[in-house]
Amino acid sequence: MFDHIGVPVTDVKASLDFYLHTFAPIGIHEAVRFPHGDSLVVGLSGADGTPSFWLSPATGTETRELHLAFRAADRQAVDAVHQAAVRAGVEVLHAPREWPEYHPGYYGVFLRDLDGHNVEAVHHG
Repeated sequence: MFDHIGVPVTDVKASLDFYLHTFAPIGIHEAVRFPHGDSLVVGLSGADGTPSFWLSPATGTETRELHLAFRAADRQAVDAVHQAAVRAGVEVLHAPREWPEYHPGYYGVFLRDLDGHNVEAVHHG
């Protein structure tokens, strides 16, 4: 649905590690990186190889909660994201379950990333 999204983070390398580890079960991987001042900008992609999720250094001290949902191929992939998060000590906001209030078959897990953002893996079954 979206072309790309950029998320300002306080520590690009730490956030990169978080996203690569936690969302590896749904195919998220690093596609491109380039230097930016004392830090870097990183583009992550899914199976298509197009960098559509970008991490960059925050320009200020204030962050506001952002919600991101990454599409998973099936319920097992959502569960694998949850397991990766738990193993890494990531805060789980909502364990995997069906959310019929969204629509029948909506199966998701909600997590807190390193900058306080609400990130989700979802399968629309």
